[in-house]
Amino acid sequence: MTDTPARPSNWNLPNTITIVRILFAPAFLWLLLADAGHDGPARWWAGVLFAVGIATDGVDGWLARRNGQVTELGKLLDPIADKILTGAALVGLSIVGELWWWVTIVILVREIGITVYRFVVIRDGVIPASRGGKLKTVFQGVAITLALLPFWVPLGDWVHWVNWVLMAIALVLTVVSGLDYAWNAIRLHREKGERADV
Repeated sequence: MTDTPARPSNWNLPNTITIVRILFAPAFLWLLLADAGHDGPARWWAGVLFAVGIATDGVDGWLARRNGQVTELGKLLDPIADKILTGAALVGLSIVGELWWWVTIVILVREIGITVYRFVVIRDGVIPASRGGKLKTVFQGVAITLALLPFWVPLGDWVHWVNWVLMAIALVLTVVSGLDYAWNAIRLHREKGERADV
């Protein structure tokens, strides 16, 4: 008789890192708003906290795979942590007048829509992030980090142009990956319905 391998506990180091990443969001948002566009120490700390939070996305996943601690909760919380971090940063940048609200709204609609859909179909299993979604997350992370860190203070206003280009790429990837995700979800739903009719 073969023993069934024990399921990893939800209370493990990778999931703890993911939860800490979520808690970074209110901290850096408070620092960003407290700075109020003055590009002072609080603004730098806000950027650093966001950068650490978004960078550790790879750390928790790597630890989970290496230690055999991949859980359904972790697969669900990980993309949610990314969305909370990016969402808080985008809203904060719009509040301080450094990012158009329509850009924030488009990105948030996509992110919230995909997250809600994941919850709706959770009984059929957690849907992992696609390659396009992961690429989108990388560009969002880089673009938002550079938008938060006021490198234009020591380097000059040309940094704003770099930030805008990166944010535009992140926006395009967000929309395209969202449409791709929606199309694949519709296709899989149709295939599942066809199999059920057989």
